[in-house]
Amino acid sequence: MIKPPKGYPSSEVKLREHEAGGLFSVFQEYGSGATFFERVTSGFAISIRTCRELEGPFCDYLSSQYNKPVYLTWPVLTEPSPKDRLDKKWANWLQQYKLGSVLFCSFGSQLILEKDQFQELILGIELTNLPFLIALKPPSGVKTIDEALPEGFEERTKGKGIVCGDFVPQIGILSHSSIGCFVSHCGFGSMWESLMSDCQVVLVPKLGDQILNTRLLANELKVALEVERDENGWFTKENLCNIIKSVMDEGSELIKKKHVKWKETLTRPGFMSGYIEEFINDLHNI
Repeated sequence: MIKPPKGYPSSEVKLREHEAGGLFSVFQEYGSGATFFERVTSGFAISIRTCRELEGPFCDYLSSQYNKPVYLTWPVLTEPSPKDRLDKKWANWLQQYKLGSVLFCSFGSQLILEKDQFQELILGIELTNLPFLIALKPPSGVKTIDEALPEGFEERTKGKGIVCGDFVPQIGILSHSSIGCFVSHCGFGSMWESLMSDCQVVLVPKLGDQILNTRLLANELKVALEVERDENGWFTKENLCNIIKSVMDEGSELIKKKHVKWKETLTRPGFMSGYIEEFINDLHNI
């Protein structure tokens, strides 16, 4: 692990040496004439889409490092739109499975896996012997999902699961009672959506910010589990299968209780609007 700087508020939210390179992109030009880092740190204040309950100590640390106020807006999630609602296709498919039994895997619209790691992920989910819905972009070097599926996979899992490369209504799927586990890359939006769902969470991050989000949920808050990787970032199908079974097992009661607590906090009436009102007041006071 990389040693955190002096005053850093956590011994759990950190990067391993082989993961740090994923954050170098913040020093690349973002837009015209300035890097992403410069755009974030050159203003009179820093605004972050988070809440103090979740990341308060980290925001205080950031404020102390740059000697600037940090204003929080909460993640400002939109109300579910029509595209987020389940149509009959997905509702009918999920309805055939019992409560909390289906695995849902989604890595968002930007993360693209290498073909061999894509196949290892698919095979790991197959090994759980649970029904599944997998929504991923085709891996690099391949045009369609079908081309990338492991040999014999479709025949072995016929009638048991779906793998697609198209958009799926993630919020609607996560809210369905048949979903028991969310296998996620822990991107920013998915992090919050997982916290506000009822299903258990397994995290398979790839990029720098996803890794930090993962360490926050898995190590600091202990509401999820992260798949084990080697020093090259590789995970095996066996590791993935075992951690999915672990998080869905009765032995994960502590994780489930913590998850319920955070969902109650984040969804209580007035929580989001209170942050937005305070943020507006902060701007007026400037």
